[in-house]
Amino acid sequence: MKKILLGLLVSVSVISQSCLNDNEDAIAVPKIEGTTFEPAVGGGAEPNQVWIDLSEVDANGKPIQTFNKRTDWDLAFYSGSEFRVALNSSIAMGAGKVENATNLSQVNETNIGDLMTKIQVSNYDAANVIYIDDVKGNLPTAATAIEEIKATESENAIYLVNMGKDLYNGTVPTGSALTGGDSRGWMKIQIVRYGEGYKIKYADLNSTAIKEAIITKNNAFNFTFFSLKTDKVVNIQPEKQKWDICFTVFTNIIQGAGSYVYADFVTSNVLGGAGVYEVKANAPLTGTEAYNNFKTSDIDQSKFVYNDQRVIGANWRTAGPGGSYINNSVFYIIKDPNGHYFKLKFMALTDANGNRGFPQFEYKPL
Repeated sequence: MKKILLGLLVSVSVISQSCLNDNEDAIAVPKIEGTTFEPAVGGGAEPNQVWIDLSEVDANGKPIQTFNKRTDWDLAFYSGSEFRVALNSSIAMGAGKVENATNLSQVNETNIGDLMTKIQVSNYDAANVIYIDDVKGNLPTAATAIEEIKATESENAIYLVNMGKDLYNGTVPTGSALTGGDSRGWMKIQIVRYGEGYKIKYADLNSTAIKEAIITKNNAFNFTFFSLKTDKVVNIQPEKQKWDICFTVFTNIIQGAGSYVYADFVTSNVLGGAGVYEVKANAPLTGTEAYNNFKTSDIDQSKFVYNDQRVIGANWRTAGPGGSYINNSVFYIIKDPNGHYFKLKFMALTDANGNRGFPQFEYKPL
């Protein structure tokens, strides 16, 4: 924490009125206290996932960020005592069991029935939520599209995997966010236990050339990540005690309408032990005044959420046909995996030219 305090002494900043909610009075805006930071989300296609550790700062007094392309990985193998595998929500992946299939090489497009029409994300079908992971992210108790990997090898099903969407590589209109490009195709997989780790068998849907990979658990991390496209284990998340929040595209659920892909989403490290809650300013205080006034003695331990990664989610901003802007009346209290407390307020959704994918937040340790 000493590094945090040193960095913050040189990083106090003033936020311009252009970042305010359109509904607020732009006159006599108070200065906001703390350090501002711009995560490297990458613009309107939001190509990057950005993992941020608020309790460590760099030479410029800014929080440590680690980022990767959203398409760098496909499957996340849980490092805990249970055997669970998660899909890459940020690229709209889905998976469904191929019933009565026992031989991976014999599964192809001609014998999977209508699974390809069912395993779709963001198609406004309430039934499609069974093909994605529980959006709360509270493993190991949360359900995943791929069932828990069983000790008896023959009890582990073959799955058809919708590989989601590539990154959009065209020009993104000002003010818009385009979260996906071309389809990444379909694959078939079967995962079994291998000692204290996993073995995955996989291939393109119509291929008989089956590949295999061994995945080893590493308890320093929440997951071990694997790319079905490059056939490699890849480094994605920092160690589970070394990140607090993540900026990412995210597959969430709209009640009654199934899965939906959100831009500008922020998740918290619930598996590492981080907790978050939202504070809403009450009139006559503005959001900035309420944020500035909030102190350590105001922390309410009963409000921290440790079992849902979506507390921040997309609640910090409004995006739609009427325009996109931050919700200036709210801010967040974060308890990181090491027990440090922070207050955090979002200050911008776009850059100075109105381009999405350039968020800014302010934070301060409590």
